[in-house]
Amino acid sequence: MNSASEPAVPYPEPVREAVYRAIAERRDMRGGFLPDPVDDAVLTRVLEAAHRAPSVGLTQPWDFLVIRDARRRARIGALADRQRAAYAESLTAPRAAAFDRLKVEAIREAPVNIAVTCDPTRGGRNPLGRHAQPRTAHYSVACAVQNLWLAARAEGLGVGWVSFFDERELADELGLPGHVDVVAYLCVGHVAEFPPAPQLALTGWARRRPLAWAVHDERYGRRALPGEDTMDLIEQTIAAIRPLDQAAMRDARDHQARLTKPPGSLGVLEEVSVRLAGLAGTCPPPVPEPAAVAIFAADHGVHAQGVTPWPQEVTAQMVANFLAGGAVVNTFAAQVGAEVSVVDVGVARDLDPAPGLLPRKVAHGTADMTTGPAMTAEQARRAVETGIEVARDLVSAGARCLLTGDMGIANTTASAALVAAFTGLPPERVTGRGTGIDDATHARKIDVVRAALARHGLDSGDGAAARDPLAALAAVGGLEHAALAGFLLGAAALRVPVVLDGVIAGAAALVAGAMCPDALSACVAGHRSAEPGHSATVAHLGLRPLVDLELRLGEGTGALLALPLVQGAVRVLHRVATFDAAGVSGKDAAPRAARSPHGDDGDEE
Repeated sequence: MNSASEPAVPYPEPVREAVYRAIAERRDMRGGFLPDPVDDAVLTRVLEAAHRAPSVGLTQPWDFLVIRDARRRARIGALADRQRAAYAESLTAPRAAAFDRLKVEAIREAPVNIAVTCDPTRGGRNPLGRHAQPRTAHYSVACAVQNLWLAARAEGLGVGWVSFFDERELADELGLPGHVDVVAYLCVGHVAEFPPAPQLALTGWARRRPLAWAVHDERYGRRALPGEDTMDLIEQTIAAIRPLDQAAMRDARDHQARLTKPPGSLGVLEEVSVRLAGLAGTCPPPVPEPAAVAIFAADHGVHAQGVTPWPQEVTAQMVANFLAGGAVVNTFAAQVGAEVSVVDVGVARDLDPAPGLLPRKVAHGTADMTTGPAMTAEQARRAVETGIEVARDLVSAGARCLLTGDMGIANTTASAALVAAFTGLPPERVTGRGTGIDDATHARKIDVVRAALARHGLDSGDGAAARDPLAALAAVGGLEHAALAGFLLGAAALRVPVVLDGVIAGAAALVAGAMCPDALSACVAGHRSAEPGHSATVAHLGLRPLVDLELRLGEGTGALLALPLVQGAVRVLHRVATFDAAGVSGKDAAPRAARSPHGDDGDEE
């Protein structure tokens, strides 16, 4: 036995390797179960491992119900089927199609099912350790489940965790007392093989987050792996952004030239497909589906200057409308199969939790940019980091295309100030009517933008904003602009395309482009807004809007309308036949070279 001054002896290397191997190779098995029975001695060893889990106050709040009866498993399987169908109904069409292809449980196929329960009353009135943390009983049971899972893997048994249940329906089928909760329902048995990675990763449903994203030093937000310096999230994200892959772009152009259509006949869409190949580093690039729109919501102190007749409360009210599914963005998103998330990065009012709401509030709105900086430097950085993290989370959850959305009364005023600061254009050229203000209010709005630029030294046209984009952002921007800038940077670092909406997203793209010009390679201008500042923005950024319908709603609506065009541009590379494959003569193969393969008429010749 070691003395008190010596550390405990670690396991010998082969044993350590075995432990870590079991952890690395543990899988949530949904299929591939064999009908072979599980030996009772093996199953007892696995349950003993689960029973050795740590528990708060040594209360051991778990119990294990072993279920082998085929009829009972069939009834439980029917409960899961009903919940699976209900979940599928909640998904967008692309996600529902992908979900339909997933095997998510093996209740009937696995020879053994185990329900792991929690009795939160076990241990009496006040067990040690549970006084301030009553939920630790359930956390303890989760430890038991993990022990069971790892022991099963060491025994060569597969385990699948099923969560498609109404808990009380399952509890009734199992005869559980009312105070006992189901924590896990597990399918256990021998399997043909263990896959090399989790099924959801192999099918593209989701991605595993890198460890560096999940480790914080001393306090939340200070990211650092043990022994490494604290990481600056913005700097790390920018460092990960690379230029477009020129070889992949050449391949895409060559492939376009071989398709059964005249070269260039798809116009701007051909260049979109080429750029997305360069972004992905392969041809053809992945189809940008499923898609997710993130609506960043925040309020603005400049509202006090009378730049809009709409009350500030509308921001929070519209957030509630988005979450209830009653806004235009919800209708358009449903039409194109995009998921909608709302990010509270700076709404003035505290919002109640709701499905689809990401609470990421940095501040309760900005300050009035005409009397001082709209944000502190720290607030601006935190909002940019928030956008990066939202992009990371959505991509990790399976999104292959991101779309920008926004909500914030008075945010077109802050947008005009950012556009003027970064393009050098005068306020009257880039300040629009936003929600449809009258002439007097419009003149007032221009004066407010001019005053804010002058106060912060951003009216000289000397490129001050581009030299210090974060300072300019803090001076006259909004919390949603900052988060959107981070959203673009995060997507570019992950090489996932972003479809931009209107003037608010455009203003954020000016910031992101000044911080890292290569970030713009991930951006597609979804539409041209009726706001004059947006035309100036896309021209400055060198982006070509795909749709021009005089929209000025925001929310992400223009980006959603453009999404099928972006997806169609990529699908052409995947699905359209080449001249050789289709047996169609090429341009120089016959005297009728000038004729389109589609006929003698039309504008494709």
